Amino acid sequence: MSKTIWIVTIILLIGVIFAGTTVKKSSDNTDDMADSDKNYKEFTAFFAVPGTATVKDNDIKKEIGDITGVVVEETWLDNRTASDAIDELIASGEYPDFIDAGEESVRLYEAGALVPLDDYIDKYPMIKELFDERTWDLLRQSDGHIYWIPQFSSTYGEERVCVHVDEAFWIQTRVLEWAGYPKVCTLDQYFDLIEEYYAANATMPDGSAIIPYTILCDDWRYFCLENAPQFLDGYPNDGVAIVDPDTGKVIDYNTTGTAAEYFKKLNEEYKKGIVDPEFYKQTYDEYISKLSSGRVLGMVDQWWDFAYYAEDAIKLAGLDEEGCQYVPLPITIREDITNQWHNSGTVFHGSSGLAITKSCEDVDGALKFVSDLLEQDVHNLRFWGIEGVDYIIGDGGLFKKTKGMRNQAYDSEYKASHFCQYSYFPQWLGTSRDGVNAMKPDGQEVEFYDGLSNKVKKCLKAYGAQTYVEMLGSHPSPGPWYPIYTYAQNLSETTVEGETYSRMTECKQNYLPKVVIANNFDKTWEEYMEAYKSCHPEHFFQAVQREVDRRIEEAESYEQDE
Repeated sequence: MSKTIWIVTIILLIGVIFAGTTVKKSSDNTDDMADSDKNYKEFTAFFAVPGTATVKDNDIKKEIGDITGVVVEETWLDNRTASDAIDELIASGEYPDFIDAGEESVRLYEAGALVPLDDYIDKYPMIKELFDERTWDLLRQSDGHIYWIPQFSSTYGEERVCVHVDEAFWIQTRVLEWAGYPKVCTLDQYFDLIEEYYAANATMPDGSAIIPYTILCDDWRYFCLENAPQFLDGYPNDGVAIVDPDTGKVIDYNTTGTAAEYFKKLNEEYKKGIVDPEFYKQTYDEYISKLSSGRVLGMVDQWWDFAYYAEDAIKLAGLDEEGCQYVPLPITIREDITNQWHNSGTVFHGSSGLAITKSCEDVDGALKFVSDLLEQDVHNLRFWGIEGVDYIIGDGGLFKKTKGMRNQAYDSEYKASHFCQYSYFPQWLGTSRDGVNAMKPDGQEVEFYDGLSNKVKKCLKAYGAQTYVEMLGSHPSPGPWYPIYTYAQNLSETTVEGETYSRMTECKQNYLPKVVIANNFDKTWEEYMEAYKSCHPEHFFQAVQREVDRRIEEAESYEQDE
């Protein structure tokens, strides 16, 4: 199942800390963050994803603190599951000020741990501006209140997209260059190419062994293994189901002929030694380490899930100029199918977001900070950095980076000590309020292209593209239900459909790695299908169909009212 929501943008590391304290802000701010912390209001935040904490005297955190009068100490999952982390919080009754519990958000709502935001949103125009009234209403829970603010679902001005931040079959540019940049658009063509390259190039220049193809299936990231069949059949990332755009009918992609064909192909490639023999037991950190070494030729993943670590490490090591960076390919099961790996427009991820807990003693102060983070000058600090240090302003007010600025931004130690994106707080996509620059560097067309390695530029040119998005092609949102995974992520296990979905997920996480490594694929696939059917997935898909119908009817009603 896909996790796009968490589309974008950065994933960072550590554990849980609890309730924040509020301290009076002094007018005397020193240059040393360690000495001046006591002068700011302090809040705490926990995000139920892996991540990396900024250092205490982080440069940009201090700059933002000077402007807003606030610092937030962020913590992340630390070798635990999101479910376990939220269990601990609910059991203790002690919470951080801010929280994004991801798919566990509904549990915090049911536990009464979150503060209703309805009475506050109108007080902060920058927050209110994130969504129109209809979209805010979509965030209301069963009691009629709004409890969280989606962070990655707001575009200001014109959409600016160069990087395909979502899921794809990725391949290193050196493989395509070696083969003369062939047309690669089917599953068979993709693996044929990897096999041929590996037969001729089994090691890196330093003698280390190449890994032709690896698969990440660690905990919730098993979407890298599980949900490709929907894309192979030419459908977009609805995550938990296929929705026919012509009829609105919901289809279970887990049981299609394409699903069986896809997993049989993985099984065949595993037996050939093409699929990483350690894939089913590797952790996320081990996976990222392999990609960072430049040894992995290809994989399926979301760009945001690997690029901020592995791509930066590849660049820092100079492996980008050896062709070890990844580009996406428009892979489907047959050539006559049009791929929909990339959809244009902002996707609304309403199933979770930034919430404020009942442990927060200053809700207004917390929301004022969120509002301040959306101001353009602070937003620039978060994502572009400090003028003259991280970017310069060129002709016409266009932001750009020098090569040295780009190189230092790849360094993990520099990122931890200098950059502070507050990456799981609300943010803007699209175009800056100056009407010139993109809200983020990866959307700045000139900066994006100038920052590419020569190998990637050569590859894009060979395929008649200038961006990763153009490698795939772009399609509009398929319908008002899209993406339907936001419904599944918000299901309570106290409902029949929620309990069924949980059983289905557990079944797939258990069986799919076994299917790939099975000596007898047909027998193991049959066992898997029997186990899957015993979960009674029809209960879940009937509920999904009702939600698709509801979203379509609601959209039609809204259009009539307009």
